[in-house]
Amino acid sequence: MKKAVVLLSGGLDSSTALYLAKSEGYEVYAISFNYGQRHKKELDFAKKIANGAKIKEHIIVNTNMNAWGGSALTDSHIDVPNGDAERKDIPVTYVPARNMIFLSYAASFAEAIGSQDIFIGVSQVDYSGYVDCRKEFIDAMENAINQGTVCAVKDNKKIKIHAPFMNKTKAEEIRLGIKLGVDYGSTWTCYNGYEKACGECDSCLLRLKAFEEAGYKDPVEYMTPK
Repeated sequence: MKKAVVLLSGGLDSSTALYLAKSEGYEVYAISFNYGQRHKKELDFAKKIANGAKIKEHIIVNTNMNAWGGSALTDSHIDVPNGDAERKDIPVTYVPARNMIFLSYAASFAEAIGSQDIFIGVSQVDYSGYVDCRKEFIDAMENAINQGTVCAVKDNKKIKIHAPFMNKTKAEEIRLGIKLGVDYGSTWTCYNGYEKACGECDSCLLRLKAFEEAGYKDPVEYMTPK
């Protein structure tokens, strides 16, 4: 069976990507990150998704990107702003080069287990404007991985980064995920780590909009009922 490494944050996109990889016949190895984010709630949900999907293995990498910070998601003194659908600049929730770092770990994991496939749930349609979610970045990162791994350079076993939602809306993702059996009640999207999702940050607003467009009720509880 082919092996796939799936970047799993515990959110809507990565969870759908995991179920998609599984549906395509891959033996799934999920990788999540305790990177110094302001709350660990997303990791609890990542474990729920991994367990529910009955994948081969789920590992959590510990690193400390909060040592240099630069984001509302890692720095306690930077507040997570309310969502703004009209925002044109990069929000303070952008974590410097996060996907570059995560994909580097995933490439190492993939090479170690003999996998040639990495799945990541990024999209350049419904997103917060992060530069590391664009196709140009994913293509460049795939090229870098295949220039810097023995499996690709010496053995001609190139690694492919799958970004199946790159040109899809989150509503389209949700419709697909429902068909695949994703338990969206076991996902966490909110940038805050409250008992319930805040319903006001960029991530919550994008999620709520997507469920409405998809024609389904979001099963996650919000601080103010939606």
